[in-house]
Amino acid sequence: MADKQHHYTVRLTWTGSRGVGTATYESYGREYRVDAERKTAISGSADPAYRGDPTLWNPEELFVAALSACHQLWYLHLCAVAGVRVLAYEDRVDSTMVVHGDGSGEFVSVILHPSALISADSPRERALAIHDEAETMCYLARSVKFPVTHEPVVTVDGATS
Repeated sequence: MADKQHHYTVRLTWTGSRGVGTATYESYGREYRVDAERKTAISGSADPAYRGDPTLWNPEELFVAALSACHQLWYLHLCAVAGVRVLAYEDRVDSTMVVHGDGSGEFVSVILHPSALISADSPRERALAIHDEAETMCYLARSVKFPVTHEPVVTVDGATS
């Protein structure tokens, strides 16, 4: 099968000018808005460590959330194809970003902790194995220079242990 290309267009607008722009480091807000056609806007800011608004999404959180969402979507797809019926799914993600002495930084790890509830007639071992397949299929995990790993939990509906 031939490769396909997909293109994504978003618009990011800085909303934190406060009338004086970047006159000083303290004078401007870190707030921004992300828009895309036919989508609800996302309001964001810098991490609070960098004078950002703690009530808004920061780029680091959005990045980690995108990795989690990509894994989830592949997992659900692969389960549906394999006949594993997922009834509920959630993920808690732990990540580590290192900031270097010069101020640059990078993520060095992202660990997904997905938890899936499957139907009693679905094979638990297959449901666990599908996480490995989802990891290799996720476009975003394949695009970063550090491993995105997972530590899944699969629970069978109605089972006691």
